[in-house]
Amino acid sequence: MGGTVSAQVPHLPKRARDAHKGTFGTAVVVAGSEHMLGAAILCARSALRGGAGLVRAALPKLLGPSFLIAVPGATTVDRGKASALRSALVSAQAVVIGPGLTDSTATKRLLAAALRVVACPMVLDADALNVLAPLRRPIPGAQPKVILPHPGEAARLLGCSNADVQHDRRGAVAELCARSGAVAVLKGAETLVCEGSRRFTNTTGNPGMATAGSGDVLAGLVGALLAQGMEPFEAACLGVHVHGLAGDLVASRLSEAGLCAEDLPLAIAEAMQSTES
Repeated sequence: MGGTVSAQVPHLPKRARDAHKGTFGTAVVVAGSEHMLGAAILCARSALRGGAGLVRAALPKLLGPSFLIAVPGATTVDRGKASALRSALVSAQAVVIGPGLTDSTATKRLLAAALRVVACPMVLDADALNVLAPLRRPIPGAQPKVILPHPGEAARLLGCSNADVQHDRRGAVAELCARSGAVAVLKGAETLVCEGSRRFTNTTGNPGMATAGSGDVLAGLVGALLAQGMEPFEAACLGVHVHGLAGDLVASRLSEAGLCAEDLPLAIAEAMQSTES
């Protein structure tokens, strides 16, 4: 990868004393379904702990009350109402879409609608990536995008095998970036972030983070950083660093084997201390 520039961990700007929640942006999380409400909960909790001023979850109406018990600091919007969803999306500073949506025709329609109306940066993860596979052209829409595939999702996007991705992770993340037109994050041991000639190799994290829901937490965190005004590449780099650092804090207190995704959002709040400029 000749000409590639290796990036350092960015800093989160220090907060002004007279700041208010509007200062730090609204992150809209389009996530969750009947059997995967947990994905939306983890994503939204992480977005709040990552510093977003306001987090709104776009959910099926019947899931709203249960969600708000789990994440009382967030608000909800009925994504079954097209006008309400559109209003939430166009007023956001960052949109996260994908965790727990299921790989379905409904998800394809939801993603297509979001890509048409959203102007702010977007994080595409999980089922939002699965419905795009295989990637044959850049993802539609002029808004900046960050994609967060794990190796299996990356393989589906690239039309190759998981083993192919793992054999050449640097080549795979560069190809994901080129094909998608987005900042690409290839998750795993030493998560990679790529934006054209810029690349970041993450050094935080541990095997205990290979657990269900960990990726949903990362998606919410990157969304929160985007909502606060960070550029997509910097938000992705800082997000994977803090996410891994949070996992290391949890593992040091409990164990790698016992680490669960729901442990991570609170640890993210602690890990963020090291990121302020």
